[in-house]
Amino acid sequence: MESPTSGSAGTAVVWDESLLQYDLGDHPLNPVRVELTMALARELGILRRPGVRIIAPGIADDALIERVHTKDYIEAVRTAIHDPFFSGYGLNSPDNPVFENMHEASARIAGATVAAAEAIWKGEATRAVNVAGGLHHAMPGRAAGFCVYNDPAIAIARLLDLGAERIAYVDADVHHGDGVQAAFYDDPRVLTISLHETPLALFPNTGFPDETGAPGAEGYAVNVALPPGTTDPGWQRAFHAVVPGLLRAFRPQILVTQCGADAHRLDPLADLRLSVDGQRATYQSFRRLADELCGGRWLATGGGGYALVEVVPRAWTHLLAIATGAPLDPSSPTPPEWRAFARQRIAQGHLGDAEIPETMTDDIDPGYVPWEPEGEPDAVDRAVMATRRAVFPLHGLDPHDPRD
Repeated sequence: MESPTSGSAGTAVVWDESLLQYDLGDHPLNPVRVELTMALARELGILRRPGVRIIAPGIADDALIERVHTKDYIEAVRTAIHDPFFSGYGLNSPDNPVFENMHEASARIAGATVAAAEAIWKGEATRAVNVAGGLHHAMPGRAAGFCVYNDPAIAIARLLDLGAERIAYVDADVHHGDGVQAAFYDDPRVLTISLHETPLALFPNTGFPDETGAPGAEGYAVNVALPPGTTDPGWQRAFHAVVPGLLRAFRPQILVTQCGADAHRLDPLADLRLSVDGQRATYQSFRRLADELCGGRWLATGGGGYALVEVVPRAWTHLLAIATGAPLDPSSPTPPEWRAFARQRIAQGHLGDAEIPETMTDDIDPGYVPWEPEGEPDAVDRAVMATRRAVFPLHGLDPHDPRD
C-alpha cells in the first residue's frame, strides 16, 4: 500500500466559474446556489485565509469516469444532446434533462472532486472542498436524481487506485446516497454511511437499515432512515449514536463527506427540519472525526440543496470556514455586498420571492440528548436502534451499549 503523505496545514478549495456550467436549465438544481456560496465565502474572507489554495478543476477523462460508469453510458451522455428524441440511461427525463456540453460539464465536476482527493492523498493539503460536487445518485449505467456522473464515487475509486485501503464516506444529504453505496456495496475497503429521510417517504426509496453490504462486505453499508419532521436534536442524536463508533472501529485513512444542505426545514423537496446551525454542527463533527482518526484528511463535497438563497450559501460557507480554519460565529452578519449580489441574482434568475438572510444563523441551538437504549423510544430512537442492530455486531460493537 502507498500511504498518504502527511499533509500541510492547509486546505484546497477546488473552484472556478466553469463549474457553474453544470446547468440543467429550469430545474431545482440551479448553479446559482454554488455561485452565491462562493461569493459569500469570498466576501467573508474565507478564501483568503492563510493556507488556503484555490485549485482550478480539470475535466476527468473517460478512463477515470469508467472506474464507476459504463462506456456505453458515457457515450450516451456525450451524444444525447444531438438527438431531441433521445431516451434511455435516465437521460432526457424531468429529473435529468439533457443540456449543452453535458458530458464536459459533468466530467469537470468529477475532475474537481478527484483533484481534491489527489491533493489530500499526495500531501498537498490536509483538507479539500468541492461545493459543486456531491452528485451521489448517478449509477454506473444511468443518470438519476439530477446527477449525471457520480463524482464522490469516482474520487473514492481514484483513492483506491492510489493505494487507499480504508475510506469512510458519510452522506448528510436528505436523500439516500444510493449511487455511492451501489458503487462499493461489495468492497470492504469503503465504509458508506448515509443519514437520510426514510425511503418510505422520499426519493430514491432506498436506504433501509437492512441494506448492509454484499457478501464479503457485510456491515460496510450503513443506513439511518430518519422519520419526516426530524429536527436538529434528533438528527444530531442519530449521527452521534451511529457515526463516531463505526468510524473508530473502521479506522479510515481519509474521510469523504457529502454535505447536501437539503435536510434544512426550508428545503422544498424534502421534509426534515434541520437548521443552518445544525448543519454547521455536523460539519464541525466531520472535522473533529477527521482530526481524530485520519490525521485531518477530509474531503468534503456539496450535494443537494434547493433553498437556493436562504440556506445553501450559508450552510456551505460554514462548511468552507470549518474546512479552512476557525468556524464562523453564527451571529455574523451576511455582508451588504453579498446581499446586493444576491438581490441581483434573484432578479436575473427568476428565483421568486426568495428572502436574503441577514445573518449566518437561524438562531437555533443544535444541542441534543445523547442516545440511550433505555426508556420509551421515539421514532428517531427506533431508527437508530434498527441501524445499530443491523451493523454494529458486524464490527464487533454492542448495539445496546451507548459507549460503542
